[in-house]
Amino acid sequence: MQGYREILEEARKNGRAVGHFNFANFEMMWGAVHAAQKLNVPVLLGLAEGERDWVGVKQAVALIRSLRDDGHTVYLNADHTYSFERVKEAIDAGFDSVIFDGAKLPMEENIKITKQCVDYARQSGRDVIVEAELGYIGEGSMVRDTLPEDIQMTSVEDAARFVKETGVDLFAPAVGNIHGMLKGTGDTDPPLDTARIKEIATAVSVPLVLHGGSGTPNLADGIKAGITEVHISTEIRKAWHEATAEHFAKSSGDLAPYKVGHEASLAIEKVASDRLKLFNNL
Repeated sequence: MQGYREILEEARKNGRAVGHFNFANFEMMWGAVHAAQKLNVPVLLGLAEGERDWVGVKQAVALIRSLRDDGHTVYLNADHTYSFERVKEAIDAGFDSVIFDGAKLPMEENIKITKQCVDYARQSGRDVIVEAELGYIGEGSMVRDTLPEDIQMTSVEDAARFVKETGVDLFAPAVGNIHGMLKGTGDTDPPLDTARIKEIATAVSVPLVLHGGSGTPNLADGIKAGITEVHISTEIRKAWHEATAEHFAKSSGDLAPYKVGHEASLAIEKVASDRLKLFNNL
């Protein structure tokens, strides 16, 4: 199977984006995997620190390896990681990619720790993709009443400096995206600043990642402007919550977890499928 670096390069070359879906249970994992399998596209599954603590770091790697053994083109990402120690843990366990999230740190400290993560990945003996973030888009996968406070957009100049000094493989800027999604139906979040995406994509040498893709109205335009990986989490969690609540409302006496999970997995598969079609121009 191709390495994740090759998958990213192909997507970037062909004006597509890899779909990244967070998971914390089998419903989320199978929903995303089945969607990708039916569309015959690769998929990246992500676990942020809290999700890794729940699923298990080594256990997650074993799950993904078993999926690959069964022919699924699936990769594993250590999403939002806030220390070098936890980045090291994910690299040592066998994750395909890792993210150091220093978005709330002063830029100099963000650069310092990111470079430490890059250096460790290069010495690991594996081709581990390292991503880092610059700019602040809020925290948490939730349905919001209002926009996050203290959002900080990424400047083109800072992006170019950051990528050059850290040597990262992937770069996640703040370009109008937010973590979580605003209440309402459809794509309710503010639109992406596609002009800024184009400028940053031209100024840096690596593919760009969009966090907070849930609820974003102009994702296709963002991909055309230079986004190569898109993260979806809140939409997945929302689908899981609504399908599970609906099941219990209809079948309050049914306690079999796999029956509850089946309906949730189908709901998640639909969300993932819709997004993967958009990301891959299908």
